[in-house]
Amino acid sequence: QVSLVESGGGLVQAGSSLRLSCAASGGDFSDYYMGWFRQGPGKEREFVAAITWNGERTYFTDFSIKDRFNISKENAKNTVALQMNSMKPEDTGLYYCAAATLLKECIVPDPRPNYWGQGTQVTVSS
Repeated sequence: QVSLVESGGGLVQAGSSLRLSCAASGGDFSDYYMGWFRQGPGKEREFVAAITWNGERTYFTDFSIKDRFNISKENAKNTVALQMNSMKPEDTGLYYCAAATLLKECIVPDPRPNYWGQGTQVTVSS
């Protein structure tokens, strides 16, 4: 049974950094894109970043995110991390890890990856 478990959320001040981790287990993820999504207060869930399981390719929703966030794969631990720097109050939201066989299922307005984690709350105070 596939399991994606996020950790590392919390309350930080604007300008701070935070590192989220997603522990993946219960499946063969070699053909999957591992992604991070977020849902802010009153907003739809949106794509943030993704990485191929081998860690060779990364994708970001826009340059603002790419300039501040980094996604990485820790092969030995089957873990995908999202390093968030220079955080802003608008980064507040519930952050989800997900696994998808198709990248396009991540970047559409209504993302539909194959598997979702339960989410971890990130709050950035001004």
